[in-house]
Amino acid sequence: MTRTWRAVGIVLALAASGCTTPAPARDVAADKAKLEADATSWFGFYANADSEGLANLYAEDALLMPPGATAVKGRAAIKSYLGDDAAKTKAAGLAIKNGTITGVDVSGDMGWISGDYTVIDGAGMAVDSGNYLSVHKLTDGKWLYVRDIWNSDRPPAPPGPSK
Repeated sequence: MTRTWRAVGIVLALAASGCTTPAPARDVAADKAKLEADATSWFGFYANADSEGLANLYAEDALLMPPGATAVKGRAAIKSYLGDDAAKTKAAGLAIKNGTITGVDVSGDMGWISGDYTVIDGAGMAVDSGNYLSVHKLTDGKWLYVRDIWNSDRPPAPPGPSK
């Protein structure tokens, strides 16, 4: 009986060592470059009010946290929110320009990127500026936004008159 258990142990050890292949090492530099390219794409899609392009950057269960608004949950709702917001921004003669990327990193299947932006009016004057932070997850070979938040550097507008 002892010999049988020993043989089972050897077989299991051999099977475990031969059946597990280490995952290939991630190319961290390429992953960081992809996150930077996606951030640039985000601003391009927004400028064109391309809700489909924007939505495809987000995971199905992503959470968008815009300033002064309720969090937006899920790709479909994000598509609607950003499409509407981008169209209104464009109609108002404003443009959002990506500024400096202030950080980017990946660890396994998670990544993040941060940066700043400027809102420009039709005359080329800065009317707002702020910062963003996006968290991404590698899903089916694609880096998708799972959390996205931004804020203005400027104080909120004073409250309107009481009714």
